[in-house]
Amino acid sequence: MPPAPIFDHDEFAQSLRDDGFRFVAGEDMRTHLQEHGSLQDWNVFADSWNDLAPDAYLARVGQQRRRRHAIFRAGREGAIERRPHQPHYQSLSYNTLQGDIERWFEPVRDDIAQSQTLGTVLAFCRDFFSALAPQTPAWHIELHQFRIEARSDQDGQPTPEGVHRDGVDYVLVLLIDRHNIVSGTTTIHDGDRRLLGSFTLTAPLDAALVDDARVFHGVTAVTPLDPEREAHRDVLVVTFRADGTPAS
Repeated sequence: MPPAPIFDHDEFAQSLRDDGFRFVAGEDMRTHLQEHGSLQDWNVFADSWNDLAPDAYLARVGQQRRRRHAIFRAGREGAIERRPHQPHYQSLSYNTLQGDIERWFEPVRDDIAQSQTLGTVLAFCRDFFSALAPQTPAWHIELHQFRIEARSDQDGQPTPEGVHRDGVDYVLVLLIDRHNIVSGTTTIHDGDRRLLGSFTLTAPLDAALVDDARVFHGVTAVTPLDPEREAHRDVLVVTFRADGTPAS
């Protein structure tokens, strides 16, 4: 049997350099991820989205979001290490809804933080974003598990703060699952909020790669396809910023 083809990331990288973003279909993303490790425990990894805690900070606009959070550090090579649990912080200039406060979320479970799948995702991100930023010696990484729930009486809001930037260098949004929902379209905008592109993550491992310093992004509300059944959108969001730079 001939060896499997080796896929490089040049096309993805050129998209981010040219446009500031790139949509990647799930099967293509799987191929790229597997260059960096195994996805053998994907089913256990994905099932952990059933064990997220309510986002209490959204109580005033509706608790349709569940999440867990973790922080890692990565050099350009070597091990990617989890850091002690810390709050998530964004300034009001980046998050007008929940800025200028320290938000403490339940931590990502240890078994998920140590899983093969997450290690593979983080290794892909580290190598890909490091190639785009050769001057960055190390990365501060924040990991967010999100479940957005849609109900018959209330839409689910993946980005309740609206079209925004995260105040980091780069972002990966990876779809884990979507169940009984419609919409949830990702939109990308320039600095004047003009629409640059849009796409909908529909299959597991569908991904968006975003140069957060250059473009804004948002996600439209999700609604139940069948209002009598449970409905949700599960994503993994991974943000990278140069280690040692303050949170924005």
